[in-house]
Amino acid sequence: MLTTVLKLFEDGAEVGDLKIANSALKELRYAFKVFSQYRTVPKVTVFGSARTPPEHPITLQASDFGRRMVKAGWMVVTGAGSGVMGGAQEGAGGEQSFGLNIRLPFEQEANPWIAQDPKLITFKYFFTRKLFLLKESAAACFLPGGFGTFDEVFEVLTLIQTGKTSMIPVLLLDIPGGGYWKAWDAYVREEMVGRGFIVPEDVHLYRVTETVEDARREILDFYRVFHSHRFVEEELVMRLRRPLSPEALGALQREFGGILKSPVVSVSGPLPAEDDEWPELARLVLPFNRTSYGRLRQLIDFINRS
Repeated sequence: MLTTVLKLFEDGAEVGDLKIANSALKELRYAFKVFSQYRTVPKVTVFGSARTPPEHPITLQASDFGRRMVKAGWMVVTGAGSGVMGGAQEGAGGEQSFGLNIRLPFEQEANPWIAQDPKLITFKYFFTRKLFLLKESAAACFLPGGFGTFDEVFEVLTLIQTGKTSMIPVLLLDIPGGGYWKAWDAYVREEMVGRGFIVPEDVHLYRVTETVEDARREILDFYRVFHSHRFVEEELVMRLRRPLSPEALGALQREFGGILKSPVVSVSGPLPAEDDEWPELARLVLPFNRTSYGRLRQLIDFINRS
């Protein structure tokens, strides 16, 4: 880090560039500090419009979702604004949520449920804010919104599709009878898949639902057996809450052999490179091809059903 700072000096960086680097680093440091006390608590980030009124069905849906996730033992992360964000924050309560606000010349005052809470973080830059909206979360739930919501859903899906972030459940939650995400899903399938811009399996990276209970259940089911994963050199190591049976392991190999470069290996504890992380969890060592992330999501679903 100090080397990078010295190189900025050697490069003769302009004052404006130094200000950007300095502000971004300060935001990162403070956000690391705030989240560090809650690393062991699972979190879901809720995205959506800042413009829906408090009694709007979409806002109420967000509030119900926040409330149910807290009851399930999760914390809620939002962009700290009003509308969907305020609804989710109200449902979760300030003690069980984080607000990641952005300084704007309009619209974006922190909602009253997080405004006085020490877990409110205000960012100058969208890129640092967006990093923490995803970095700390084990799930993402999108309710209807505008340009910002679309930007965020496509960014999250792109990061998962390219392996630049961990595989997490991505929920697109509408109101009962709503057509917002159905229309979006139809566009993705007809235009993106239909034109070959993404592969058909990529649509498995997200789920469309109309009910809060379905969204909650989808998130919890994702972690029924699957716990987490990381790469150790060229191998994908999956941590599981219980080992797979030999029959299930054989079925997995047959079903997903197309994305595996060699047989899957089941081990009872951490690999040496994991530094004894999560020693109580079983492991699957997968020679994953690092390209077929839609199929990898299907593989996780297979594990959770086994």
